[in-house]
Amino acid sequence: MKEQIAKMKENSLKEIEKCIDEKQLNEVKVKYLGKKGELTVILRGMETLQPEERPIIGKLVNQVRDELETLLQKKENEFKRKELEKKLETENIDVTEPSKKIKLGTLHPITQIINEVEEIFLGMGYQIADGPEVEKAIYNFDKLNTPPDHPARDLQDTFYITENILLRSQTSPVQARVMETQKPPIKIICPGTVYRSDSVDATHSPVFHQIEGLVVDKNVAMTDLKGTLEMFAKKCLGENTKIRFRPHHFPFTEPSAEADVSCFVCGGKGCKVCKGEGWIELLGCGMVHPNVLKFCGISPEEYSGFAFGFGVERIAMAKFGIDDMRLLYENDARFLKQF
Repeated sequence: MKEQIAKMKENSLKEIEKCIDEKQLNEVKVKYLGKKGELTVILRGMETLQPEERPIIGKLVNQVRDELETLLQKKENEFKRKELEKKLETENIDVTEPSKKIKLGTLHPITQIINEVEEIFLGMGYQIADGPEVEKAIYNFDKLNTPPDHPARDLQDTFYITENILLRSQTSPVQARVMETQKPPIKIICPGTVYRSDSVDATHSPVFHQIEGLVVDKNVAMTDLKGTLEMFAKKCLGENTKIRFRPHHFPFTEPSAEADVSCFVCGGKGCKVCKGEGWIELLGCGMVHPNVLKFCGISPEEYSGFAFGFGVERIAMAKFGIDDMRLLYENDARFLKQF
């Protein structure tokens, strides 16, 4: 058996040296070291040997196997090195060639408006507050002076998950949560996504974005509200922007008003953007209703406050001259890259 092992070793070494690629090398490896290889066959035949011969032959077989494996690995590394050298020679990279142009995106118009509004109010000393979009009815309605029989609580107007849990229809619940947990003075804005059961058209969407503001402190008056909104309008829409209040009704403010701004395109003369009126409806506002303060644990005899809220899409449409809200949601790069 020693002669058989020696002959096998001699033949395998010669065949390894003759290999010209990894494919041939692998075939030689299988021929001698595979499950049915010659060395394996020899090992299986050791049972025919005398007990005193088996350790000697076993040791010899292991030595030959180690030697073959070492040589096979060396040869394989050599082939890989040559292949790499060939690639380096044929696949040269010209580092002086102009690179491919990288297309950079821009912030979505809605995000741009939210960031701009946040910067304006942060500059006026406000803090940014956040809250859940899946909200409890008590925060979305009850604490905002909106009783169970109010039309806004109808199933046709609000997305209910359960009887007492819904998708918030406004960011006002954030105000209620802050008033409930924080003592005045309070000065916050609440940006976020809101949901209402509206049909999709040029000016409506069941999902849109809102920013609301709240100030609660001693001796807060309507004049403070108007001055704040005037400052915001000038910073956001231009220094020549004027603001006017129209009486309105909201259950969570009293008195309440709709705030319009002078058209920043025509200066109030009348144009396509303002539909010839010279004014653009911007937001709703008013003094915080005493009941709201009371429901949130704040004494209306000691404190007063004002609140306002507007749709981000409305500001974006007014500022960028967009006449269809749906354009903001279609993700058409041809439209979005303008901003």
